[in-house]
Amino acid sequence: MIKVNELEEFEAIIADIDSNIDFRELDHELHHGISRYGHSYRVAKNVYKVTKKLHLNYIEATRAALLHDFYFDYQLEDKNPKECFKEHPKLAYLNAIKYFELNEMQKNMIESHMFPTTKTLPKYKESVCLTIVDKVVALYEMQRYKVGLKLGIYMIFIFNMITLHK
Repeated sequence: MIKVNELEEFEAIIADIDSNIDFRELDHELHHGISRYGHSYRVAKNVYKVTKKLHLNYIEATRAALLHDFYFDYQLEDKNPKECFKEHPKLAYLNAIKYFELNEMQKNMIESHMFPTTKTLPKYKESVCLTIVDKVVALYEMQRYKVGLKLGIYMIFIFNMITLHK
């Protein structure tokens, strides 16, 4: 849990990104059973905690973590799932630099966050943190939300089948 003063610091670090209209559109993109915005926010919050605890560049790392999935489904609609895994980090980086100034570490963090699926190696400790945190958060979200979503769909199907047979 983030303490009140740390939560205020976290919110201040991401304020300009969080208030960007185009970035907030990620709230309408489904990702791991929640919105891509919700996923990115959760990843950023955890990267903030880990990198601060490890005395790394937590400010730049937190900002890059929030931007790590800054892409839209329509940008990948002609790709198969394997290509999406490989290409979305580059898209996220290209979208991020349209609005925000990023340094080399942040570029590497965003472009390498899908390692080893992508060939871009994490060059910084902050990049490794983002890669690990993103995987842990994704597993948590898929377990928590996607399983429930699938069960809900099956329950609706079963209910419809029972109702149709009456």
